[in-house]
Amino acid sequence: MAARCVMVLGTTSGAGKSWLTTALCRYYARQGLKVAPFKAQNMSNNARVVASENGQGEIGSAQYFQALAARAVPDVRMNPLLLKPEADTHSQVVLMGQVSEELSRMPWRGRSASVWPQIAAALDALRAENDVVVIEGAGSPAEINLHASDIVNMRVAVHCNAACLLVTDIDRGGAFAHLYGTWALLPEEERQLFKGFVLNKFRGDASLLAPAPQMLQDLTGVPTVATLPMWWHHGLPEEDGVFDDRSVSAGRVTRTVAVLAYPRISNLDEFQPLKNIPGIRLQWVRSPKELAGLGQDDWIILPGSKATAADLAWLRSQGLDAAIVQHAAQGGAVLGICGGLQMLGEALHDPHGIDGNAPGLGLLPLVTEFAQDKTVCHTRSAFATVWPEGGLPWSALAATPVAGYEIHHGQTRALQAGAHVVLPNGLGWCNAQGNVLGLYLHGLFEDPAVLQALFGANAPTLDAVFDGLADYIGTHFAPGVLDALVC
Repeated sequence: MAARCVMVLGTTSGAGKSWLTTALCRYYARQGLKVAPFKAQNMSNNARVVASENGQGEIGSAQYFQALAARAVPDVRMNPLLLKPEADTHSQVVLMGQVSEELSRMPWRGRSASVWPQIAAALDALRAENDVVVIEGAGSPAEINLHASDIVNMRVAVHCNAACLLVTDIDRGGAFAHLYGTWALLPEEERQLFKGFVLNKFRGDASLLAPAPQMLQDLTGVPTVATLPMWWHHGLPEEDGVFDDRSVSAGRVTRTVAVLAYPRISNLDEFQPLKNIPGIRLQWVRSPKELAGLGQDDWIILPGSKATAADLAWLRSQGLDAAIVQHAAQGGAVLGICGGLQMLGEALHDPHGIDGNAPGLGLLPLVTEFAQDKTVCHTRSAFATVWPEGGLPWSALAATPVAGYEIHHGQTRALQAGAHVVLPNGLGWCNAQGNVLGLYLHGLFEDPAVLQALFGANAPTLDAVFDGLADYIGTHFAPGVLDALVC
């Protein structure tokens, strides 16, 4: 028999679909059920490397974490279509884990018709192998201008007869209008799939909501099955890159980690563990004044980018390039990851028109050339045993084993002996002073050995985060609702 499908839809982006889907994956997995996540189409520059028919491919990070929460092996069928924005009007299209130049050039509505058979086949394959498939929608299902070409919301729900939950962010205001309006704009056959409304991010006395939930049920026939209190620190990365400055851990702050938040930032979810380390303040930075108060013990991180040359130009337009160089000159720690590594070098060369040519920041004697072929792989390695003398904090990584993933077009090489190799095979270098580090390896702060070396303490494990999410919904959903969805 095909798996029972539970689908989480939202009245808006940011309503809470991703974390609720993750919580449901762990909740049902703890019932002894075989569970898989699914999202037909995701738009995000936060991607992970997973198994595919062609070896390894990409899916959205949210589905990667949902698979781990489900205690499943992540694979490309869990997110068959991934759109990675490269500009305001253009995205790179990744189908079944692989970049498709043809689909990237195709108009939106034509693309939807072309990819639906593969999306449906991926979902059906997961249904055949599992007891429960927990599905995440995208945006709102009531975008009536897109309804005819829908491949991610109600078309998916109808295809698998999913039991649907509709979640709304009540903190924004207008929650009951959002819920009713979304329901009212859908055709009757789709309305019948909704089994419950969920009020998310509630602050205050829940009893004051009455009589609105009952009035809404009288209008729609759909009960409000959960009121979830505001929860700032659930420990799961934000899927859409929502920067949360409420990221000061308990106790006295001893170090600020400033992450440059350029327009095409990618893979920012890998910094989530830093939020959970005592004494660390994670700060998302967009202007030089936000770096002005940094001391020598504070860090600047240049994260990944989906458009390295364009984001480097943005850094310069904001005056952030000078602030980064000054921090490094004063001995402050600077880390560049993937696109950030490329920016730290002397130059970007783009003979194939992949990304763009540009001078780098000149903090590492490296040059990057963008290749037509994309590197997508898991990687295990170990940091060098010998580092520049006095190169803290990065020299604390000496001889530390590390595991992560690579997603990049750039191929980087050293120009001179001033680049000290810290990871083999073109994966990492530091400068002669040891305070500027560049790596191609994503996932550094998700590796327990790295956290132990750098901080002497471990952040909470992902398993603990997933269990906390499952406990939370188990407490706040009406009794019996979650189990009834899969009966």
